[in-house]
Amino acid sequence: MEINDTVHLLKECDAGSKMAVASIDEVLEKVTDSNMKQLLSKSKEHHEKLGNEIHARLLELGSDDKDPNPMAKSMSWMKTNMKMSMNDSDATVADLLTDGCNMGVKSLHKYLNQYKAADDSSKTICKQLVDIEEQLRRDLRCYL
Repeated sequence: MEINDTVHLLKECDAGSKMAVASIDEVLEKVTDSNMKQLLSKSKEHHEKLGNEIHARLLELGSDDKDPNPMAKSMSWMKTNMKMSMNDSDATVADLLTDGCNMGVKSLHKYLNQYKAADDSSKTICKQLVDIEEQLRRDLRCYL
């Protein structure tokens, strides 16, 4: 059971890190504040680096990666584009990404609880992803 839980947890983390990168990519070019742009670029790099670690770990376990749920990705795209068409400010970007961070943290904690038998290194990776999301959420507060 441990190997199954480990793979499932890593796959959810993989999908989450990909969703975060896609979300940041979607809004990054619309950001006007240079500090905020740098903050988002740095967070994107952290997500990509951890995503690469997750992918390597999945390969070690003989598993493939996992893309974000297409419905969730579509809904995120629609929400982002609708809100940005009404108000394309940095505050709107911060609001959208804060919501995304909250959803990511909630989902990752759910998966940590669901896949209790996952190995410690995979749980650590998941917690690192939570930390990245929580840090981004904190850093975005001043732009809300």
